[in-house]
Amino acid sequence: MIVTPDLGRLKAFYGGPVGAEEFTRVPEEGPVSFVGPRIDGSELGIVADESVPTGTPTRILPSIAVEDVDALLNRVAPLGGKVLGPAHDMPWGRRVAHVQDPDGNAVNLTQPVRRRGRPRAGSGRRSPHPGGPPVAHPGPRGEPGSVRLPEDGG
Repeated sequence: MIVTPDLGRLKAFYGGPVGAEEFTRVPEEGPVSFVGPRIDGSELGIVADESVPTGTPTRILPSIAVEDVDALLNRVAPLGGKVLGPAHDMPWGRRVAHVQDPDGNAVNLTQPVRRRGRPRAGSGRRSPHPGGPPVAHPGPRGEPGSVRLPEDGG
């Protein structure tokens, strides 16, 4: 849930680079107080509250998996967001770009690191059960389990 003084602005931002589609609106007609965007099956809530300040530090950091982090960075600013720096490859296998939405909320755009050739020996995590899936590294940014989104945002 994100609380904002400008619901329309955040709705447009999350609908742009990450392709969120509105699945619910309250009330259905008239001035809106809640919008529920869906991002590839995952739901987000945006609540209107004109009294809430923007740009204050947050204690959450949503990570949204996309097809190509670098390609989406040029779409952030035109929608009112801010790119905080270039994307970086993280040791846990995610490429991550740190951005802010129009209210100043921190958001990570992530994708798997694209490696050429074979992985280095000893890289990645192994399953504690032979033949089982790899164990995901629970990193603080770009964690596995994020939703996958189309590169074109829509």
